[in-house]
Order: sequence, then structure tokens, then C-alpha cells
Amino acid sequence: LKKAAEARQKRAALRADIKAGKMNFADVMRKSSAPIVARMKVATLLESLPGFGKAKAAKIMEELEISESRRVQGLGARQRELLMQRLG
Repeated sequence: LKKAAEARQKRAALRADIKAGKMNFADVMRKSSAPIVARMKVATLLESLPGFGKAKAAKIMEELEISESRRVQGLGARQRELLMQRLG
């Protein structure tokens, strides 16, 4: 339980950094092998971006054919490339 709580806190801090503009999408994707980023849902990551909400994130994921339950570590090379072109 302690590890899970720490992971949630780290993900929340990462989302706050993204929302505040301290990190951009490309920075986050470079760190995609880090456990905190790898286990984050793509939808949550997109919603954390400044100017993005649930509707905009869902629209992008639908256009790029990414399942709403997909996590960053589960993205395919094509999906990752398309997201970088769109948001990077």
C-alpha cells in the first residue's frame, strides 16, 4: 500500500508539472521508460496537457485509434510517432 501511494503521489506531481508547463509532451515521452510515466494512462497524460480536457483528449485518441485504457508503455511505435507529430 505504501508503494502504491508513493506511485500515485509521483504521478500526481508529474501531472501538475505538465499542467504548469514545466514539462512538455516530448519531455514526458522521452521518459516513457520510467515506471511512473510508463504506467500512466495515455488519456490521463493528454488531459494533463495545458489546454486539453477530457473531450479533446478523447478526440485525439479516437483519431489516432488509441484505446482509452491504453497506458504509455503499451503504445505501439506507430501510435507513439503519431502522438509526437501531433503534440511533440
